[in-house]
Amino acid sequence: MAVGLLIVSISVSRGQARDDNRDVVATVSGANLTLSDLRGSEAGKLLQAEYQYYLSERKALDELIDNRLLDDEARKRGVTLDELLNTVVYKDVKDPTDDQLEVYYEGLDTQDSFDSVKSQVLDHIRELRRTKARTAFVDQLRKDAKIEIALMPPTAEVNTTKAYVNGASDARVTLVEFADYQCPYCQKVNPEIQKLKKEYGSALTVIYKDFPLPMHSQSQKAAEASRCAGEQGKFWEYHDVLYYSKELGVDALKEHARVLKLNEDKFDTCLDSGAEADTVKADLAEAKSLGLTGTPSFFVNGHFFSGVVDYDVLKQMIDQQLNFGKSQKLLAATK
Repeated sequence: MAVGLLIVSISVSRGQARDDNRDVVATVSGANLTLSDLRGSEAGKLLQAEYQYYLSERKALDELIDNRLLDDEARKRGVTLDELLNTVVYKDVKDPTDDQLEVYYEGLDTQDSFDSVKSQVLDHIRELRRTKARTAFVDQLRKDAKIEIALMPPTAEVNTTKAYVNGASDARVTLVEFADYQCPYCQKVNPEIQKLKKEYGSALTVIYKDFPLPMHSQSQKAAEASRCAGEQGKFWEYHDVLYYSKELGVDALKEHARVLKLNEDKFDTCLDSGAEADTVKADLAEAKSLGLTGTPSFFVNGHFFSGVVDYDVLKQMIDQQLNFGKSQKLLAATK
């Protein structure tokens, strides 16, 4: 199948295309309240709501893309969509045997006899197998087509003044991570972020923000320890040790400093005195003000996303920003 280009764009919603400063949403005693005021004071409440709306939009967009790819493929082959599905996509899908149906039936919580539900079970399994075949076929179509997604998650401003930065200030993409050293998902994603940093080089800057969750008893002190190491110029080395070792007790935190050959007295004094506690708590307060509810949470060039995140998701978000930058340059060149 020939490689094609499918560029999908949905008009920006949720007020992004409007001038927030002039967009009056209420008038109180003769004074106007603008959308900018609303977003500034209620950012935490709005961000999560906008993100859930974005996820719904993205799901619908993915379905739209799948349907477009199937329609295009049917047109290339000179057949109808139903013909494509039945003669190509589903051609190797076989119905389950009676024995397989009975095994499936035995796992059901029902008092109905096998004979009375057999046809329903058959239809259900047949549909599952067809869905699996359709997904595999569409996945291949996606690989053969170049798809650029213009729809982006909502944005928010993040204060990075006292955050530790790995990369140049003028990088084309900035990835801000709010994370917790005791969070297993953060521990899992850390090596993938490092892989991305190596892959994109100077095009990507990574910024770390502390978000110690209350259910993790060691995360606050671990965050303080990383900043104490940062005072001696080894934040990122210490940060990586914490995620790789997963040893976060106070004794372990001090031992990590010794392994990295930090000044022991200076580090211990910093950690024991809680010198960095307020800075960590300031990050935590910001996370709460943004409405963040879990770790890791990310902002890529200000665009928020969270949940189950892996290398592919992160790469997709970075590529989207890089492609957006290219398209903006091309647009400017044509004017």
